[in-house]
Order: sequence, then structure tokens, then C-alpha cells
Amino acid sequence: MPKIYTDEFKQSALELLGEGMTQKQVCADLGISKSALQAWVRDSRLREHGLEPSRDVEESRAQAAALKRIRELERENKILR
Repeated sequence: MPKIYTDEFKQSALELLGEGMTQKQVCADLGISKSALQAWVRDSRLREHGLEPSRDVEESRAQAAALKRIRELERENKILR
């Protein structure tokens, strides 16, 4: 049975990443799997761009593609500035 983590726990893990810790360090310190942390990071990025994370496989693929395109466009904008 998968572990259930609170939203506060997930947010504190993301804050540790924001403070400069590596994913490996955060996983070791908090006792979580790397895949769980990566999913939380992905979901956080989706929410930052106004998208609600989906558990549907096809929609998740579309969201991942959208995030990739957003990152590309952000890089292009940064270069053009």
C-alpha cells in the first residue's frame, strides 16, 4: 500500500529543493522515493502555470509536452531580452 503524504510535507520537500538541496539529499533526509519527489515537482510546476495535474495517462503526456514547450519559450524569451 502506497504511503500517503500530507500537502504540508510535500510543500516542505519542495522548499528544501528551492533552498538548493539536491533531489538525492531531500529523498535521503525525508525518507521518500525519488519518483515521488519528481511527481511532486512536476505537479508543482503544472500548478505554477495554471494547470491542474491529471492522473489520466494521455492527459499527463499532453501536460508534460506543454511544460516542455513552456520551458523552451521561457528560454527563448530570456535570450531575446
